[in-house]
Amino acid sequence: MNQPRERWSSKTGFILAAAGSAVGLGNIWKFPHMAGQHGGAAFTLVYLVCIVVVGMPILLAEFSMGRSTQRNPVGAFAKLAGNNNWKWVGLLGVASAFVILSFYSVIGGWAIKYSWMALSGQFAANAATPDGPQLAYDAFISKPVEPILWHLAFMGMCVLVIVRGIKSGIEKTSKTLMPVLLVILLILVVRGLTLEGAGEGLRFLFEPKWGDLDVQGVALALGHSFFTISLGMGTMITYGSYLDNKSDLLRAGIWVVVLDTGIALLAGIAIFTAVFALGQDPAGGPGLIFVVLPSLFPLMPGGTFFAFLFFSLLLVAALTSAISILEVVITYFIDEKGWGRVRATYTFGGIIAVVGIFISLSFGNFNIIAPLTDLSFFDFMDGLSSKYMLPVGGLFTALFVLVKWGVPNFIEHMNVGSSGFPVPAKAVMAAFIVSALVVVYIIFESVIDLFG
Repeated sequence: MNQPRERWSSKTGFILAAAGSAVGLGNIWKFPHMAGQHGGAAFTLVYLVCIVVVGMPILLAEFSMGRSTQRNPVGAFAKLAGNNNWKWVGLLGVASAFVILSFYSVIGGWAIKYSWMALSGQFAANAATPDGPQLAYDAFISKPVEPILWHLAFMGMCVLVIVRGIKSGIEKTSKTLMPVLLVILLILVVRGLTLEGAGEGLRFLFEPKWGDLDVQGVALALGHSFFTISLGMGTMITYGSYLDNKSDLLRAGIWVVVLDTGIALLAGIAIFTAVFALGQDPAGGPGLIFVVLPSLFPLMPGGTFFAFLFFSLLLVAALTSAISILEVVITYFIDEKGWGRVRATYTFGGIIAVVGIFISLSFGNFNIIAPLTDLSFFDFMDGLSSKYMLPVGGLFTALFVLVKWGVPNFIEHMNVGSSGFPVPAKAVMAAFIVSALVVVYIIFESVIDLFG
């Protein structure tokens, strides 16, 4: 409980770590297939509006709460609210991080596997028959052992980073991996733009067709704006708690949103230019990454190289996000329970890894929740977190600023370390009210969808 608080060594380190948390599978894996299924550019525009209108106020609130209290999500809510029932909002964030990492790490393991497949030339062999990539994907994820080993390898990477702490672990890793991610992505974008027919992919991504956007697409865009910048799970509260009072939170928040959104759009360019240039279906669903693209790369000159770069990109993005998610859980036990970092990391890294094993098995013949629902354990955990836990956490964070902490206190803290926060209090209040109302809509649509 009395352990000295770790600190980021630089503002750049913090921004790269926070951006690394935001830039993850949501940008590379989820965004392209959701845009492909729900109207392309129309979906993209709704998503961008949600990032600014809904995401930015809650992101700044989480940064402020973390820095002002120097605590984990549970401790931050408890300290600012006087240790009343608001602490349960923080506990929901910790629980959300636990749930998300348990299935997120499974996809991270897939990224390691597919990086190896790309490097070894297996994509070309699989693409020799039209249904080869799909059969290879189905065969891999349904295996009882191999996906688990890759999942455990990914979790091991996360644990090795987190156990080293903030400066030597998270910050050092983010400073290395984020530039690598940007370089790889830019190479893939340039390659995609040089393909004949790439213009169709750009038009799909940037020319809105509102008739193709349905209500479900709007709700998904709203929900994804939470998932992609790590809101509602306490990540940004946790990262904010390692800041000193010299940091400009507004500038940091803008950088995080710009990097996150820019990388999502660049990933969309890299993927859709290739998809359209080679005549594939942009609405390929989740299989767009693990089925469609492995069938496309062998058709390109230098396809093996670019396939390896892409899945390395996916792995880097997954890792920078996963370490931030694990840090939420670990920091709670360090702050509130007095555990040491090593003990907390190995204990809960291990527990999450075990839950992930059951999630991986749900793609095969063993689904632990089969008596309760037709969903796989993976889909259940994904839906539970992205449709309900994260939006509820974001909603109560917005309400907390409005009714408990107070907008004047929020603005006062935002001014610390900056040249001023010259936005009128009424405008800030309006932003949080709009944000809260939009999140209520997300939750309402999710509930309606749940009951058909």
